[in-house]
Amino acid sequence: MPRFASRRFFTTSAAAWTLAFSPLLLAGEVSLTGQGSVQYTPDSVRLQFTASAEHPDAETATEQVSKTLAQWNQAIESYRDDLDDYSDATVNLYTRHLPVDRDDQAPDQSAVASQTVSFSTDELELLNPLIATAQDLGMEYHLGPHQFYHSDEAEFRRQALARALADARAQCQFVAAEMDMDCGEVKSLNINDGGRPMPMMMSEARDTGMSVSSIGPREVQVSVSATFVLE
Repeated sequence: MPRFASRRFFTTSAAAWTLAFSPLLLAGEVSLTGQGSVQYTPDSVRLQFTASAEHPDAETATEQVSKTLAQWNQAIESYRDDLDDYSDATVNLYTRHLPVDRDDQAPDQSAVASQTVSFSTDELELLNPLIATAQDLGMEYHLGPHQFYHSDEAEFRRQALARALADARAQCQFVAAEMDMDCGEVKSLNINDGGRPMPMMMSEARDTGMSVSSIGPREVQVSVSATFVLE
């Protein structure tokens, strides 16, 4: 079974700048945008699986769900210590009316019971065994890009910010050198962290028999708008 390795890549890109000089002063200002980004591969995942059953008798439907949950807990017993924030507290039971063939026919009722287990794990090699277990038991689940994350995303955001600040300073120094001046202190600074990390590629598993073979990289982008004094 493949291991999922975390990888990091760093990129920066330049942006346009504007110059502002006062005719009464030798010094001026330069306003520009610095950008920094960090790419990484998620090392953790949040999962949830739902056991459900439908039966005319509510007690029978509930018993069927309880049986499935017992089979699930037995099957994952060897993985349990690696599943964090484990919860099976989401339980639902409701009655639905079945469709009728004639308008004068009284609708039959059916009870629908369900119970959901949710957890997170940083042992990604358990992902496919857990999916296979859920598939074997007929449990419902959805696996999408936003369920994957990295345990140290805050550090990647800081690295991207450092790259953006360095990019802004480098642009200022380039402009100053071209103008035969020096890049001085920062007069104003605004930071835009770009929101949530976005997936660049993802593999999904939904239907019976599917498994995850690769997890694509994420990218955190941060930009800064800075005004420097030119001396």
